[in-house]
Amino acid sequence: MDTSIVPLTGKVKYQITLDPGVWIFDDRKVDLNTYFQDEEKAKNELDEYTKNMSKNWTREIQEGATSPPTLKTEKKYEKEKIMTGTFGIPLDPFLKNAQPDEDADTLIILTEDPGNEVSFPLSKSSEIIFGFSKDGQPLKEDGPVHVLFKDGSNLDNPIKSVRGIKVK
Repeated sequence: MDTSIVPLTGKVKYQITLDPGVWIFDDRKVDLNTYFQDEEKAKNELDEYTKNMSKNWTREIQEGATSPPTLKTEKKYEKEKIMTGTFGIPLDPFLKNAQPDEDADTLIILTEDPGNEVSFPLSKSSEIIFGFSKDGQPLKEDGPVHVLFKDGSNLDNPIKSVRGIKVK
């Protein structure tokens, strides 16, 4: 079995295969370097942004507007971000596509070590993010994905070496 894919099986209408190698191009991906920041940091960044925009506005009034970044510059920035970023993707859209049976109530994360399987109530699936790259590289050594919780509670100790997901 290819260890870079993650099958989603069990009590689902459609058994699907997840390929983390293509998620880098998926618009649903999230930047894990910023995703788990606390609200205070977000508020400080908003304050900082507001101050900077105010300074820019004043400067533009006094000196004249500068030209906006070109599309080429934006594409270069996005490419650089992809090449160096750490990303994850929510599990929920994939699970919805698989369409769990009405009587399904458990989500099991299957790992390389069969004795280390982790079960969750299916209702908690929306709280799971699959980390799939770190510093621009796929998670080959202990991947292909890491299971992280949206609240960041297992950020320092994610579920690693995921080999499949089973709905029960």
